[in-house]
Amino acid sequence: PVPSAWHRVSLGEPRDLFALPSARRPPPPPRWPVECEVIKETIEHIEWVPPEPEPFCQPMGHEWPPTTLSEEQGAVVYHLSPGSREQAAPMGAPPVSPSPHRHPSLLPPAVPPGSCFTHARVGGAPGPLSSPAAPLEGPRDTTLLFESRFESGNLQKAVKVGPYEYVLTLRPDLYTAKHTQWFYFRVQNTRRDPLYRFTIANLAKPKSLYGEGMRPLLYSQRDAQSRGVGWRRVGTDVRYYRGGGAEPAAFRLSWTVRFPHDGDTCFFAHSYPYTYSDLQRYLRALAGDPVCSQYCAVRALCRSLAGNTVYLLTITSPGGAAAKRVVVLSARAHPGESGGSWAMRGFLDFLLGAHPDAQLLRRLFVFKVVPMLNPDGVVVGNSRCSLAGRDPNRAYGMALQGSFPGVWHLRAMVERVLAEREVVLYCDFHGHSRKNNVFMYGCDGGGAGTGLRLHQRVFPLMLSKNAPDKFSFPSCKFKVQKSKAGTGRVVMWRMGVSNSYTMEVAFGGSTLGRRNSHFTVEDLKSLGYHLCDTLLDFCDPHPAKFQQCLSEVDALLRQRLGREPGSGWSDVSPSDLES
Repeated sequence: PVPSAWHRVSLGEPRDLFALPSARRPPPPPRWPVECEVIKETIEHIEWVPPEPEPFCQPMGHEWPPTTLSEEQGAVVYHLSPGSREQAAPMGAPPVSPSPHRHPSLLPPAVPPGSCFTHARVGGAPGPLSSPAAPLEGPRDTTLLFESRFESGNLQKAVKVGPYEYVLTLRPDLYTAKHTQWFYFRVQNTRRDPLYRFTIANLAKPKSLYGEGMRPLLYSQRDAQSRGVGWRRVGTDVRYYRGGGAEPAAFRLSWTVRFPHDGDTCFFAHSYPYTYSDLQRYLRALAGDPVCSQYCAVRALCRSLAGNTVYLLTITSPGGAAAKRVVVLSARAHPGESGGSWAMRGFLDFLLGAHPDAQLLRRLFVFKVVPMLNPDGVVVGNSRCSLAGRDPNRAYGMALQGSFPGVWHLRAMVERVLAEREVVLYCDFHGHSRKNNVFMYGCDGGGAGTGLRLHQRVFPLMLSKNAPDKFSFPSCKFKVQKSKAGTGRVVMWRMGVSNSYTMEVAFGGSTLGRRNSHFTVEDLKSLGYHLCDTLLDFCDPHPAKFQQCLSEVDALLRQRLGREPGSGWSDVSPSDLES
């Protein structure tokens, strides 16, 4: 079942609960489904860029690593199961075994997949918190203390299978039994010398960049406080492989690591976290900037199912708005793709700054920006879905305002804009788990005139020239597949936005130029600047750059398909152009 208009605020709630960002008061705290327990501590991380590139590690193949014990023989040291307020067994207690009829990766999720969202509140579940972590037996007990009940956190269960070895289970997206990819959790009671092994046992995708040298992220609280060092890539013997049994979510990620300090508080994550509260803090800073507020208006596009505000930024210089074309950008339809938020941050930092190109962009265009389309999914640590239990980036073609309010209101806003003026570009920021580099998906429906079919390839080609060490034009695809009919990119294109794209940012990094290393936060933010730069090239009133790129696209495709110069493209199917 899909929830109806539960995102509407009841009359009894205080009006300032959904107030827009203000420099004079803190932003409203996020609202959580009432099934979710939330710890009171605020989790924040410093921004940091490593002084040297972080290279990919040597891929270890797809074999199982050596293990000490099977999961069934280990001791459960963390188990998040809010429905039953279940506690983990203390160390030394008899091991907790799963039912013999069920694969260990399919233990009951924190919220039963058959249920659906009903209502939300600040702070999540009322009442005292349960104790999902096993208590330590004394100062010599080296068991790690796990925690994930914070914003964007995801870890459901940890089983200790050796002195320094743990098998982990991720929580599926709420109200589903699927989509296990994003992880973000805390560990305490670390020891500096031992080599630890962590194995996530229930990942959903058969292929991952972890199988090609990508490494997980670690954050040490002590290093952040004493040395100003933030998130960094760690892990040796990183393996991605099929687990045992025939269950669907049975792929495993395993890595070994040494912690930098005794008694530290550390975090692991799939990608650099960017939470709903991070966005609100950023918007609050904008509200307090008297210069920015002259050309940036922050409004509520709508409220999410849980009642969190979906923000809409309108950015343009005062005056002359009637003649301006429009650019529409969005991010975080898929909450686990946090790199999209960092690219969006870089875009906003540049566009709202004092650089002459930023001033020119604000004079030329009206920018409509939705920086976080699915705040509920981000808050609860989902990988792909909203609280409707479905993928919002397949819902643009549905008239389901009550189920997918962010998507519905974004589409309605673009329809209103198109009735009055041209939308020169739509771009939705995403993350990609199987291919490195940055690339775009565009829309070639076939049948259009020769020029138009190639025009959609010009913007991505320009972007590849402006970011040659990150953006791969050969990785771009333009075929409109049936399975993608409900995506923002395809629906906006069918509505009349001819330059409509999904920008995919790899979770890993770049293999281009002389690079063979992970993306940093700075790399991700730079994509926003490169998008601005490319927009100016693309819309340059002097057509030389556009024509040069159009000729280059034409020559590239002719070379690939062995076609004679001068012959058109209208008789070539999108599949053939793609091959």
